[in-house]
Amino acid sequence: MDAAEREALELELRARFDAGDLPAVATAAIRGYGPELYGLLVGLARDDDAAGEIFAGVCEKLWKALPGFRWDASLRVWAYAITRHHFMHWTRDRDRQRRQVPLSDVSQVSELAAQVRTTTALHLRTDVKDGFAKLRETLAPDDRMLLELRVEGQMAWQDIAQVLAGEEAAKPTAREVAALRKRFERLKGELRELARTHKLLP
Repeated sequence: MDAAEREALELELRARFDAGDLPAVATAAIRGYGPELYGLLVGLARDDDAAGEIFAGVCEKLWKALPGFRWDASLRVWAYAITRHHFMHWTRDRDRQRRQVPLSDVSQVSELAAQVRTTTALHLRTDVKDGFAKLRETLAPDDRMLLELRVEGQMAWQDIAQVLAGEEAAKPTAREVAALRKRFERLKGELRELARTHKLLP
């Protein structure tokens, strides 16, 4: 999805939200942003089953929390913040999180999550991606999240800062965004050195 398509989707989501059609908002958001959120989780978790489990929790949270969404950021950024929260929870409680996360009684959400996982999973892997993904596993979870959001998600710096700050955080300052960019450059340098050490780069 390119920037124009995302903008059109956000306008559609806001119009439906303002009209009070929250099920339609949730459905359109999961269909529109689900593939990139699930792709992010596959890249971070390096385990399709775990990514599916986390993604199911993301869909449930998005559906349930939507009535309280304040539009302080785009719905896409909010969905990424939810995804980050669920991924961080999974990394802290990995052993306990191996079981399937139920999607309550909302069968429509369950079906949507399954559709997105099925249609997205097959084309996410390449040998090069796998090599670099293994290197990224040595980084802290938030550093891996930063790299995925910028490199794979091509997200704007302001939006990345908002995602990493959390669902309810205030808008990041220019200083925080600048610090994030420096951190990203440092991480890229670390990964380049690791890649050379492991002979993934000349």
